[in-house]
Order: sequence, then C-alpha cells, then structure tokens
Amino acid sequence: MYDAVIIGSGPNGLAAAIELARAGRRICVLEGAETIGGGTRTRELTLPGFLHDTCSAIHPLGVVSPFFQTLDIAALGLEWVFPPAELAHPFDDGTAAILFRSTRSTGETLGADARAWRDLLGPLAGAMDALAAAFLRPVWKARPSLVPVRFAWHGLRSCASLARGRFAGHRARALFAGCAAHSMVPLERAGTAAFALVLAAAGHAGGWPCARGGSGAIARALAEQLKRLGGSIETGRLVRSMNDLPPSRAVLFDTSPRQLAAIAGDQLPRRYVRRLSRFRQGPGVFKIDWALEGPIPWKARECGSAATVHVGGTFEEIAASESDPWHGRHPERPFTIVAQQSLFDRTRAPAGKHTGWAYCHVPNGSDADMTERIEAQIERFAPGFRDRILARHTIRAAEYERENPNIAGGDIGGGANDILQVLARPLPRFNPYSTPNERLFLCSSSTPPGAGVHGMCGYWAARAALRRLDRS
Repeated sequence: MYDAVIIGSGPNGLAAAIELARAGRRICVLEGAETIGGGTRTRELTLPGFLHDTCSAIHPLGVVSPFFQTLDIAALGLEWVFPPAELAHPFDDGTAAILFRSTRSTGETLGADARAWRDLLGPLAGAMDALAAAFLRPVWKARPSLVPVRFAWHGLRSCASLARGRFAGHRARALFAGCAAHSMVPLERAGTAAFALVLAAAGHAGGWPCARGGSGAIARALAEQLKRLGGSIETGRLVRSMNDLPPSRAVLFDTSPRQLAAIAGDQLPRRYVRRLSRFRQGPGVFKIDWALEGPIPWKARECGSAATVHVGGTFEEIAASESDPWHGRHPERPFTIVAQQSLFDRTRAPAGKHTGWAYCHVPNGSDADMTERIEAQIERFAPGFRDRILARHTIRAAEYERENPNIAGGDIGGGANDILQVLARPLPRFNPYSTPNERLFLCSSSTPPGAGVHGMCGYWAARAALRRLDRS
C-alpha cells in the first residue's frame, strides 16, 4: 500500500510527491497522458525541429519559489535561461518600455515616471525572499511582517487605481497594466494591482527566464528528483473514479475542483460537492505557436532583448481587452502575451530559424479562432511578421480542456482570480487543501497561492497531508 497517490503530474502534483517522499513516504504519481508535465510540456507542434511549450513558457515565479530553491536544479538537468531584459512593451511610435533587472535601467525607459517606478517596485524587489514567502502561501499561514503589510497596502487596490495614482505617463501605466493582465481579471477590480506588483518585482529580483530546451525540462527535473527519493510515476493512467487507484492512505488531486468532484464525489458530502460545482473558472486562452523564418521584426529593436513581449498598446487598450472576456466578449484588439525563447535558447529551432509563442484571453470555453486578431496585433508593432511565418499551430479555449482536463474551459489560471476567490480557493476553509474526507486533498492551482510554475500549491498540500498521515 502507498502512503499517498497523486493524480496528475503537473508541477504541483510533482512538488507534492517530492515533499511527501522527502518525509520518507511511499509515493506514486498517476498521469493520464503518455508524458508527464501537465502545463509544462514541450512538443514539436508545427514543423520538425521546432520545439514549442504547450502551455507555460516563462517562469518568474519558478526562480523565486521557496520550493524550487530547495532543489539542485543544475544536478537535475534544469537550466534557467535569462535574457538581457525581462519584459518588453512596445508602443505605436516605435519605442518600448523595458523591464530590466535594474529598477534604474527600467526607469530610463519610462520618462518622467522613472522615480515613481523605483519607489514603488524597488523596496518589494529588494525584499523578494520575504515577499515570495508571504504571497506563495495560504492566508492562514501568513506571518506578521512589514513586507507583506506594505505589499497588501498597494496590492489590494485595483491596477487601474494604483497605476493612475502613481504614474503620470502612458509608458509606466502600460508596463504595469501588462503585468496585471496576467490575472485575467478586469483591471478595475480590487486586487489586480497585486499581480502587477508580484510579477514586476519578481522580474527585478530574479528575472523572467525560460527553461533551456523547453518547459518540459522542468517536469523532467522534478520527476528525476522524485525518482531519487524513491517515488514512482505511471503514465497513461487516466483516473475516472476512485476504483482506478491503487490502495493508499491518502490521495492528492492535482486537478480542477470539477475533476475532484467527478472522481471522488461519492466519497464526499453532497453539500461539499455542490459547492465545488460552483467554483468559478476564469476566462480561457486562445494560443498560437509559430515556426518562423527569422526573429520577429519589432519596430522597437529593444524588444529583441526580452523573451517576453506584452503586445497591447496603452493602458486603456489593455483594460478594454481584459474586460471583454470577463463579460463574455472577444476583444477586437486583444492584449497578447508573446514569448520568443529561441532568441536566447538555440535548442528551440533549427539553425537560423525561430519559434514564436503567444496567447490572448477569451471567454471561458470559447471556440472562436483569434488567429487573425492576434497576428494583426503583432504586425502592428512588428511590420513584416506575417511574412516570416513558416507554419502555425493553434488551440482554442474549448480544445485546451480536451488536451489537458485540468485547464477547464481554457482557464490556465486554475480559477477566476477575483479577490474573494484568490483569498479562499477553492472554498472558504481554514485548510484549503483538505476535504471533508480525511484521505482526500486538492493540490492544484485551484488552491493557494494559485497559478504559476512554483510548486507551492503542491508543497502546502503535502504538508497538510503529512499532518493527517502522522495522526493516523
């Protein structure tokens, strides 16, 4: 009998398995697909030799994650690739705001808002270890400290309120808004400033790297760590009910709340299952991968120094684009997150060629094709981009869930990131990883601290499971 079985081999499932195995427990991970990784997979989606990340691509939270910092990633075969700049945000006039590791260098691209940016982000970046320890944990685990208090003072505000109150010019406002838009929540909503603060401060403190060889290298490194600790992984093991599981003392679900209810609903109180069914998913994504003849020809040459480019124009345009999917509409000029990893990682494409990766936000479950709108947005800031496309691969929000059941309706965020659900996900419980059944735990991004490749949802769920195992 296993001490614990983990359903799903995404970063959180593997992190949970590693933490349990470190405690000397006998662990098995079951993965329904033929390859491990969940949202951290890499495949040849377009042409032979072109490696594309199927979901996650850039990993600012992986660098600052307390869990990842416990790993000897080099010994496990994982290498972070750090571009000269962390993030670029182009404008129609051919210039760009650039997020560098240095807040001073970043300020030089922001004009009159240079000092305001440094004053806001500098203290948070300088205390990133304490900040990461504070925000990458459930609320009930928070420890009194000036860093989280300072962060909460600003973070509980809306992005719109903080950006307009702090910055006078369009450049800083747009750079800040692009970071906040990763929340997939309208920028006028309370709490959206927190996403911008975390991601911008993480860029200044640790960078926005990609993984050499593709994001799949992250999953392989975690699997290697688990193997060294004596744990096992079985692929091609789709779990539809509890009868599909080997005997164990505990089961951890790296799944959506909907999947937890479908698999284990008969072992949970009906009221709890009904509450799980009311868990709110956020908008979905429409994603494109390109095989390219050459690099994306940005008008602002500085965009070639970053692996991540936020394509969206002004604060007002980004805010409109993020409001549309939340209210069931498809944006005409979508805010688009672009990654160009092959500029800095030559393993991604054949010699002289390049890859491109991009997505925009759409209503949850959307079957719309956003190819034309996304490519028009990139062409707007990189004339001649379309001429460099050799092949493309697209995936609609509705298709994402068929490929990865954990991405419900194309929601890569693990659930709507409005402030109440961020603070109490998946349900308001003192221990959000536990369920009314003492054997069952949830360890996915639908638990605190939420989305991102950081492994902390799995880490905290494992700690909760260990407390139960120790008592039994």
